[in-house]
Amino acid sequence: MSLGDEPGYGDGPRGEEGGYGGSGQTRTRLPDRPGDVYGGARRGRGSSSRSLVTVVGVVVLLIAAIAFANRGEDAASSGDGSGDKAASSPTAASGNPPVTTKSAGIPSGFPHTREGAQSAAANYGIALGSADMFNADQRHAIVDAVYAPDVAAARQPDLDTAYTSEKFLTNIGLDKNGAAPAGQTFISRIIPVGTKTKASSTDSATVELWYTSLFGLSGDGSTNPVSESWYTTTYQLKWIGGDWKVTDFTQKDGPVPVGRDQKASTADDMTKAVKEFGGFTYAR
Repeated sequence: MSLGDEPGYGDGPRGEEGGYGGSGQTRTRLPDRPGDVYGGARRGRGSSSRSLVTVVGVVVLLIAAIAFANRGEDAASSGDGSGDKAASSPTAASGNPPVTTKSAGIPSGFPHTREGAQSAAANYGIALGSADMFNADQRHAIVDAVYAPDVAAARQPDLDTAYTSEKFLTNIGLDKNGAAPAGQTFISRIIPVGTKTKASSTDSATVELWYTSLFGLSGDGSTNPVSESWYTTTYQLKWIGGDWKVTDFTQKDGPVPVGRDQKASTADDMTKAVKEFGGFTYAR
C-alpha cells in the first residue's frame, strides 16, 4: 500500500499523527443482570394467551417479510442484468466471476464497469497493504502494476524512502532490510469487507474500500504483537491501457465494530494461520 493504508506504531511514514500503531480501545456492554445479554430489565411471565398472540404475530410478520424479500429478488432477476441490480442492492454480489489474469501476481484485467472498478480497488488494496511492500523488488512490481504509469514513476522514490526509513522500520520491529527478527513473522494483511462507488464516469471512478487490517510481529519476544484495525480507503481510479489503475487515495479510520470478549490466540497459532490461510481474488 502507499503507507496510508495500514495501521502502525508511532509516527507513520507519511508523517501523519498516529500512523503506525495508534492505540485503540473497545468497550463491552455488560448485562444489567444475569441472563439478560441486552442489558434490559427482566420482565415477569405473562399469560399463556398473551404469549400465543405474540407468537402468532411474529409468525405473520416473518411470512410477510419473506414474501417481500422474494418479491424483491424476482424483480431484480427480471432485469437485463446490466449491473442495475447491484445499484439497487449495494451489498449484494454482482454474480460476475473473478478475473483470471494477473500482473506481478496481482489480479488484473477488470471489467470496464462500476463493478469492475470496485473489484480492482479491493484487489489493489490487498496488494498495497501486504508485507511484500517492505521488500524493494516486490514493492516496485506492485506499484507498477497497481498505479497509473505516470503516478507510479513519481511515487516510487518517495515510497522507497519511506519504506527504508531506519526510524520507521525500527518502530515496527524490522531491520534495515525490512526483515523480521529471528523467530518472528512480520504480518501485514488486509481483508476487504465491502466496496462502494462514490462517483463514476466512462473512464474514471471513485471507490471506497472498507477493510480490516492485521499488522504486527508474531513470535516469541515480539514487542509489537499482531493487532486488528479498521479503515476505509477511497481510491481514485482511471481506465488506462485496458484496465483500472490507481491515481490517488485517501484514508480514514473505521467504521469500527465493537470488539468481542475473545481470548487472543498464541503467537504460534497466529503465525500458522497467516501462513496456511490463503487470500482471495475479490469480485464485486
